[in-house]
Amino acid sequence: MGLNTSSRLKDCLGRIRHFALDMDGTIYNGGTLFPFTIPFLDFLKKNGIGFSFLTNNPSKSTADYLAHLEKIGIKATKEEMYTSAQATIDYIKVHHPEVQRLFMLGTPSMIREFEEAGFVSTADDADDVPDMLVVGFDMSLVYSRLCRASWWASLGIPYIATNPDWVCPTDKPTVLVDCGSICACIESASGRKPDIVIGKPDPRMLSGILDRYALQPYEVAMVGDRIYTDVRMAHNAGAVGILVMSGETTLEIVGKSDLKPDIIAENLAEIQEMLRIR
Repeated sequence: MGLNTSSRLKDCLGRIRHFALDMDGTIYNGGTLFPFTIPFLDFLKKNGIGFSFLTNNPSKSTADYLAHLEKIGIKATKEEMYTSAQATIDYIKVHHPEVQRLFMLGTPSMIREFEEAGFVSTADDADDVPDMLVVGFDMSLVYSRLCRASWWASLGIPYIATNPDWVCPTDKPTVLVDCGSICACIESASGRKPDIVIGKPDPRMLSGILDRYALQPYEVAMVGDRIYTDVRMAHNAGAVGILVMSGETTLEIVGKSDLKPDIIAENLAEIQEMLRIR
């Protein structure tokens, strides 16, 4: 179900040379790969259309994501992955080259990726003062570290969040509290919001793909299950925003949103059918 007329839909899809694919809620849900994902990727390959995987979830390193994808049946390369942790690392190196010491709320995998990029992780110690506070989706969250992060925020130390998501999609009977919710807790305790929130909908999440493949924004379609991250990033970057209904968003949410997707599809299988007639 597209929001455009059939002629506009054909024109829009006819220019697409690369698909930027969200992961959770788009190609899989939790640990479950959607049955239409592999056929969709195969279709893109056969038709000479590129693709990359983008995720706001920084809880796994790039290597961990590649291993996870391979485990569920998708062989991807390092160049095909871009996470909000990578985007945060790139942002700090470009805009804050003087920063080396970070106090981080994040999984061991995320912290390791920052350390491998040359940063030093500071301890949960008032005497071990960091240059910057970095908050991510921390599934290993420890109360004392949350308190320390709130303390550093209250002192005005530069503060960056890896992504704005309130919850992470899951196929389990639980709510996975994501980075946005952790930042809301810090804000309630310290009165401070992050200075900047990296990850979708920040358009810089698409910059690496545009540069790597020499693409124009209108040649890229961002496919995801959230309007406030995936579709809004596409809008911010000048790319095509495709919303799939296989994850978090409902038609009721679409109706109430001030931003409408360029295209709405039930899932990747419906996008594949749209591409057949482009």
